[in-house]
Amino acid sequence: MRFRARKLKLHTKILIGLLLGIAVGLVFGEKATVIEPVGKIFLRLITLIVVPLVFVSLMLGTASVGDIKKVGRMGAKTLAYFMVTTVIAITVGLVVANLSKPGLGLNKETQEQLYKSYESKAQVGVERLKEKPSTVQFLIDIVPANPIQSLAEGNMLQVIFLALLFGTVLTMIKKEKSESLLRFLDAVNDAIIEVVHIAMKLAPYGVLALIAGVVGQFGLHILVTLLKYSLAVIGGLLIYTFSVNSLAVNFLGKMKPQRFYRGIKSPMIFAFSTSSSSATLPVSMDALDHMGIERKFSSFVLPLGSTINMDGTALYQGVSAVFIAQIYGLPLSLGDQLTIVLMATLASVGAAGVPAAGIVMLVMVLKQIGIPLEGLALILGVERILDMCRTTTNAVGNLAASVVIREWEKDK
Repeated sequence: MRFRARKLKLHTKILIGLLLGIAVGLVFGEKATVIEPVGKIFLRLITLIVVPLVFVSLMLGTASVGDIKKVGRMGAKTLAYFMVTTVIAITVGLVVANLSKPGLGLNKETQEQLYKSYESKAQVGVERLKEKPSTVQFLIDIVPANPIQSLAEGNMLQVIFLALLFGTVLTMIKKEKSESLLRFLDAVNDAIIEVVHIAMKLAPYGVLALIAGVVGQFGLHILVTLLKYSLAVIGGLLIYTFSVNSLAVNFLGKMKPQRFYRGIKSPMIFAFSTSSSSATLPVSMDALDHMGIERKFSSFVLPLGSTINMDGTALYQGVSAVFIAQIYGLPLSLGDQLTIVLMATLASVGAAGVPAAGIVMLVMVLKQIGIPLEGLALILGVERILDMCRTTTNAVGNLAASVVIREWEKDK
């Protein structure tokens, strides 16, 4: 009997890369840093597509939902609900990370060595020693004076502003004129996503090289913090999923949480096993049908939510950014953490349909607040299980939104 070899999935390859990297680091010690350039190439591939990806996908996402008059009252309420819950999710993530401090526990010598090791490469010293602008100046600086310079320098807040501005403008000009541009942008977006696919194929080798260098320099004890990080993310997701959504369903949707969670068991399991909000859509709609939520609500809220609403991913951004900052001994000011909230909320529009959206968004956040991207090597190894957990939270958030919007609109 002939057996066909099963092709390993990407997350399995990344996990193997993580384990091999740990082994290489332990065996060869500091000599393992010789393969770090492979990891640097992977990081650069991810970094180079951040600006075009955010700009194009956000413009397309805004153009598709930006016309509030056309979308109507239900669209406006749905968008407002999504934005509020996203902000709450990020805030929960930041609170959990600040209270649990998953990145702490390293001895001071190791933390200083980590900081110095990546200070010049990531320009941490330059970025973080700059004088913090006032709140008014911060708001002024969001509006770019030179859009080409904003794109070239990767100033993500300005890039997001440009994308939102032009995406909204596309809904205001004649349809026959905007359609051709939207078709072009859609093709560009597809090309960028293919680059993401290529970059992620290199992820196992990049993780192997980066983690080998980290373990070779600092030893196994640095990986103990990885468990604390994973528990912080999963704990935050559980708190948000079963508290915020329960409150929303109970008080805004007028439905008992017990009935809600009993009715959505299938989409929760499906989302967890597939890690795909889009693939979960039919299962979610069927579950809402059985709960008495009419299709005129679920068929509007769920597809929109799978495009722009990522509560679980937003929470993950907050915990991950704080964790990596703590690993390098970099204090995050209140302003830095508010920047995380603002950027992750704005970037959620249009980014959810992108493969590895969580990693791409995290790169964007880390660059904006001056945290070394090398910290990604630590969290990529557990990315798969966290992706399953946060996708479940994303799906539950969209299902809860359907219940809430139905209650708000049923008498109108």
